Amino acid sequence: MSEKKPSPHGWIILDKPRGLGSTQAVAAVKRNLREGGYAKTKVGHGGTLDPLAEGILPIALGEATKLAGRMLDASKIYDFTIQFGEETDTLDSEGEVVKRSDRHPPLAAVAAVLEHFTGEIEQVPPAFSAIKVDGKRAYDRARAGEEVAMQTRKVTIHSLRLASAYDEDEPLNSAFANTGGRPDPYDPQAPLVIASSVTLTAHVSKGTYIRSLARDIARALGTCGHVTYLRRIKAGPFLEAQAISLDNLNEIGKGAPLSDLLLPLEAGLDDIPALSLSQTDAQAVRQGRVLSEMPQPSGLYCAMLDSVPVALMEIEDGTAKVVRGFNLPDVAE
Repeated sequence: MSEKKPSPHGWIILDKPRGLGSTQAVAAVKRNLREGGYAKTKVGHGGTLDPLAEGILPIALGEATKLAGRMLDASKIYDFTIQFGEETDTLDSEGEVVKRSDRHPPLAAVAAVLEHFTGEIEQVPPAFSAIKVDGKRAYDRARAGEEVAMQTRKVTIHSLRLASAYDEDEPLNSAFANTGGRPDPYDPQAPLVIASSVTLTAHVSKGTYIRSLARDIARALGTCGHVTYLRRIKAGPFLEAQAISLDNLNEIGKGAPLSDLLLPLEAGLDDIPALSLSQTDAQAVRQGRVLSEMPQPSGLYCAMLDSVPVALMEIEDGTAKVVRGFNLPDVAE
């Protein structure tokens, strides 16, 4: 019997296909690691993505699973399409139609309403969601035919605009420049452009339901609608360019090197400054001891010994305390 490869630590960023659940994606990673000859590895995902949604699903391996909670708290960016004219009970294309409208809004009206859904807003999550209501998942109650009363929650929409013109630094109106032969709907002389559907890009805080956002935008436009397409294009620090397909993932199980697909643990911390440690200080940190007289400003740091992450540390008034320690070898294998 051949010797197993050591358990890996880091991130696999999966471009999750439509129809695959997040738990199934984690199971696929575990299966491929097992078939690829790796020792038993702890695996978890950094934020559920609905089976009907596609796109970035960060999957943490080994010591990176200690950072999965931070990924759940991170903001996300989605592309999504609202089809106007029908609202479904699930607020997506899988559900039963519960409301219809003949109204298809002008594109200019869509543009005008978006700013009202930017910033801190209140939304009611879908009844078909994983939120627990009296100890039971809301979607289980909804599927059983129960009337589910969902509580309003506050979320933050950092930006919201047409997907084709997404740019954090561009004003909303830039989405309607004279491109692709489309007239500018802000021009009063331009013909009225009616939208049967529209694709938007939203940069949102944790806990935001895109299906609820789509429902509320449609209602604000005097019609109804549901999501027909949903793709996550950014999750925390992770981008589409870093994501791999399910086919690429399956190559690991056939013997392809994992190193070609695995991002290091600290890739999930690229928004946090590094704190370089000496060998002595690293040993102290691994024992959970406090470091004093630190010159760095207060805040969260990724403490490193050379290129190896040692711990997440919080510095406050010159004192550094361990928030989360990592059990990694000093020399990368």
